[in-house]
Amino acid sequence: MFEQYKVYRYELAGRPLVIETGKMAQLSNGSCLVRYGDTAVLANATASAAPREGIDFLPLSVDYEEKLYAAGKIPGSWNRREGRPSDKAIITSRMIDRPIRPLFPKDLRNDIVISVMVMSVDPDCSPEIAGLIGASTALSISDIPWNGPIGGLFVGLVDGEIVINPNAEQREKSELELTVAATKEKVVMIEAGAKEVPEDIMFNAIMKAHEEIKPLIDFISSIQAEIGKPKFEYPSCDIDPVMYEKIADMVAEEIKEALFTDDKRIRDERLKPIYDKVYEALAEEYPDQKPMMNECLYKLQKQIVRRWLLDEQKRVDGRRMDEIRPLAAEVGLLPRVHGSGMFTRGQTQVVTTCTLAPLREAQMLDGIDDEDTKRYMHHYNMPGYSTGEAKAARSPGRREIGHGALAERALEPVLPSVEEFPYAIRCVSEVISSNGSTSQASVCGSTLALMDAGVPIKAPVAGISCGLITEGDRWMTIMDIQGLEDFFGDMDFKVAGTKNGITAIQMDLKIDGLTPEIIKAAFETTREGRLFILDTVMLPCISAPRPDVSKYAPKMISTKIDVDKIRDVIGSGGKVIQKICSDTGAKIDIEDDGSVFIAAIDKEAGYKALQMIEAIVKDPEPGTVFVGKVTRIMNFGAFVEIAPGKEGLVHISQLDKKRVAKVEDVVSVGDEIKVLVTEIDDKGRINLSRKDALNLVDDKK
Repeated sequence: MFEQYKVYRYELAGRPLVIETGKMAQLSNGSCLVRYGDTAVLANATASAAPREGIDFLPLSVDYEEKLYAAGKIPGSWNRREGRPSDKAIITSRMIDRPIRPLFPKDLRNDIVISVMVMSVDPDCSPEIAGLIGASTALSISDIPWNGPIGGLFVGLVDGEIVINPNAEQREKSELELTVAATKEKVVMIEAGAKEVPEDIMFNAIMKAHEEIKPLIDFISSIQAEIGKPKFEYPSCDIDPVMYEKIADMVAEEIKEALFTDDKRIRDERLKPIYDKVYEALAEEYPDQKPMMNECLYKLQKQIVRRWLLDEQKRVDGRRMDEIRPLAAEVGLLPRVHGSGMFTRGQTQVVTTCTLAPLREAQMLDGIDDEDTKRYMHHYNMPGYSTGEAKAARSPGRREIGHGALAERALEPVLPSVEEFPYAIRCVSEVISSNGSTSQASVCGSTLALMDAGVPIKAPVAGISCGLITEGDRWMTIMDIQGLEDFFGDMDFKVAGTKNGITAIQMDLKIDGLTPEIIKAAFETTREGRLFILDTVMLPCISAPRPDVSKYAPKMISTKIDVDKIRDVIGSGGKVIQKICSDTGAKIDIEDDGSVFIAAIDKEAGYKALQMIEAIVKDPEPGTVFVGKVTRIMNFGAFVEIAPGKEGLVHISQLDKKRVAKVEDVVSVGDEIKVLVTEIDDKGRINLSRKDALNLVDDKK
């Protein structure tokens, strides 16, 4: 039945990698099942039979699907089905997309869908890496035109040693989470999160990964050589060269004048009549070909900008190649939020807010790995008005989710531990103006907001992007690219970090890869930019985190109790803890290990709740003084609750220093009185004395 079934074996980082073809999904253009340890991922590459009409881009979609059965879990949703992809799945889809996209022919317009489905998960063998390898293999053996294969690896830094594809235990200790994808000749994708790792160590980790990837590519190439299909022919959707020359002759000089400005609005206003002029001049000769005219005009602008950069070292806004746009930073913009910061770089402007909350408000996760909560959340929004577009608000797309995750990754290494700062933290970056590198502006704005909120971060983090222009063997890096340089350039190399080292990297490429020399130059460019931003703008704005959190933020108090006492603090049906919360207005969370977190807007209320909890867990001893509440009055005395669920008797003879005829003459139900523990009998009953407590106060006087 499965005559075409083939199995190919390889050893990757000491674990078996097995690629199976010809058994599953035989109707797609290319398919394979990748087994890495006990991880199993099904990868499929599918293409439409004809190009999509009226578009000027490659319609490529990458879908990374996490099936919870792969980890032996049932989805937590109401209908117990997988819903929309998790943020992590979307980020992995983007991670697979970035290295494969530049290797498709530039004139291909057929719809292409890469589906990567995780069917089994081994915690020691990354499904993301298996998915990347599967996507590369499926494309390579398919008939879809593609200039691969590529390979990918995960890199860790454990006890100072670079580790390829670290297992789960090693990842827990690793100071680096680096993903590298490459062809045999060049690196095509870098994505990293790191704990202030220096540039030279990061570079060595990338180079080591590339060396390990080369034999992996040979393995995939051998599969392609044996069973790969011939690539299909397709109608080229490249621009009409005759039309391009006519447009260039007509408006090239006008476009040069229009492009040379640092103001995106002015540039757009100047270009509009040029477009109208071309449409009108060519309407009769090229009817209904406005999309092709737009492509020609785009290519002409690209050609002009690239020639300026390569031949004249001239930028559209007049800056030097290593010059950053005008910078500004501000904190405390919004009085009622817990922290806020605004970072401006040229016409890119981001406002970030920081919200602090009890740990119970950490995000619950429902994924295929072992992470079930997330204490730090970073969200990124980019509305239409930020680019001057009349576009209605919508839910965040893949780009917004990816940029938020990049900023989150950049800042997470400098956050204080839960023990140091027992809060859930949410930062929201609102892009209010966009002209290039908004993700790195959100990193800077978020550092400002965290410091303004009084979060004791270990070091401030700044982010900067580096661009690239190549032509044959010629290349040039560019500091702080704006939107036009991003569109027409070859790379957006985003690096965030502190003065000590890198905390996050994301690299987007439009060419077939980077050489080691280019990577080194990009690291040096971004390091210089990062230090400049920190020293000249961010630290002069706010040099250290605020000493206290905002008066509108909850005040957090933490303690630890014996796990055997948790039941006493919670009480039957939660009655005790609910009463503490009701009496004080505080919110209380108790972990299984006995960690207690108390949140209250009023610090005094928080400490009152802490005292009540300590009174419950502390076994009363003779001589201990409590402030308790009278709960019942009898002829022989009053019962006083010294802690929720724990009360003792003050005998009538112990109510006052003078003789008491009636209990009601001294106390009433609901009164708070100070009492001293005099005895705990053999049945555990507590005897109290108000008289001795009063005498104790008098003695101290």
